Amino acid sequence: MLNSTCSKYILFPEEIRLRNDVRAVLYILGLLYCFIGLSSVTGRFFIAMEHIVRQTYEVVQKDAVTGVKVVKREKVWNYTIADITLLAFGTSFPQISLATIDALKNLGKLDAGGLGPGTLVGSAACDLFLIHAVCIIIPQGAVKKVMNLSVWIVELIWSLWAYIWLYIIVQVWTPEVITTWEASMTVLQFFLLLLHAYAQDQEWPFVSICMFDNKKRVDWVSGNPTGSSSSSSAVCGSNCTCPSGSENIEFDGQGKYQFTDLLMHWKQQFIDVMQVKGPDPTDRRYRPPTGLNICWNVVMFPWKFMFALVPPTAIFHGWVTFICTLVFITAISYIVTNLTNLIGCVTGVKPYAISLTALATGTSWPDLVASVIAADCQATADSALANITCSNSVNIFIGIGVPWVINTFYNYFKLNAQLTVSALGLGFTLLVYLVTSILCIAALVARRYFFGGELGGPQKWAWASSAYILFLWIIFLVVSCLHVYNII
Repeated sequence: MLNSTCSKYILFPEEIRLRNDVRAVLYILGLLYCFIGLSSVTGRFFIAMEHIVRQTYEVVQKDAVTGVKVVKREKVWNYTIADITLLAFGTSFPQISLATIDALKNLGKLDAGGLGPGTLVGSAACDLFLIHAVCIIIPQGAVKKVMNLSVWIVELIWSLWAYIWLYIIVQVWTPEVITTWEASMTVLQFFLLLLHAYAQDQEWPFVSICMFDNKKRVDWVSGNPTGSSSSSSAVCGSNCTCPSGSENIEFDGQGKYQFTDLLMHWKQQFIDVMQVKGPDPTDRRYRPPTGLNICWNVVMFPWKFMFALVPPTAIFHGWVTFICTLVFITAISYIVTNLTNLIGCVTGVKPYAISLTALATGTSWPDLVASVIAADCQATADSALANITCSNSVNIFIGIGVPWVINTFYNYFKLNAQLTVSALGLGFTLLVYLVTSILCIAALVARRYFFGGELGGPQKWAWASSAYILFLWIIFLVVSCLHVYNII
């Protein structure tokens, strides 16, 4: 039922004069357009991360037999740590930054604002079900499995524990009250996750799981996808390596880029924006653009021009590009959050139902795009699946933990009061989530046993697995919303 009392607007006060059904359609179209922008900039984010992870340093060793000095290149990043701190943390950064800004704006208030527990559980369900369902069909015939299985199991356990921990501190120990030590312990567990995952990756004695089917990845991105490149083409407009112009910069003898070459490639980014691509941008043969290509380029022009402002990845090993793309992702996610709230306002849908569905999907969109690119471009399923589990952990330990630390300590020292948080429907929603997540994990285990990997495999079975996991997501959404409306 449409709400006739919604006085909120996104850009202009005159919006409230429009009929609510018209406003709902406009806001939904704006939301979809923001999803397109998020997909595009997340592709640039992934390329920047690839440059960061591939960074190496020089090590000079002396041969024990001949005494000759041998120069080797060692990688800077451990791939497990990169998956958690760069990929999962980066795609969750919009939620973290928006929640932290909201916490700073709400200093002095006794109730917690920002993304509540309902949104976080809904986002976790979107990550677990929707992203798995999409990633399974990406390789198209090829089979990709998690090589470092023990690390994935550790990350999976932590992702499930994060939401059990949320329930304990919100509804068991101090119902609907967050204390300073509970907030501090929430943030601390992110670093425990990092330590535990790294210990498992390095096979530390006494703290690591011994797995018979366990191997370490040779490279973070293979550079030669075994599956289809359609997903990343949609995101980056190219193949899996998504060249942005900076990959071909000439380097001098010391490995430093030439400033003039950098400016030329940055200029080329704007020239590319003005060009209308043909049906297949990766095909070297000239093919005239179709009417659909022209329309799509017109639609994408504002996003393409905006993201051309992002510097090439040659600067500081991609760190400048990485930070700039995070800023854009956060800004677009802020608009997505406002649009979803307005959709709920004009349609009269309960806020908790909106948080489980539209808002959760919007905040999880960067996770979806990053996992799809990883599933397409990488030779294994490690990063694609690690991004799902680790993002769910990061959303709790950092995304809600940091704002709670800010608010609880401020209230304790300035107001001598505690922070309250709404636990509406959390227990029931979390129970449904845990039951359906077990069924989803069981499907992944079965796929590994019967097809040799979690992603890809025979196409009909890949689609069947995807449909089954999507069905679990629908069950979660329907049952949770029915509970919100007191139907069950």
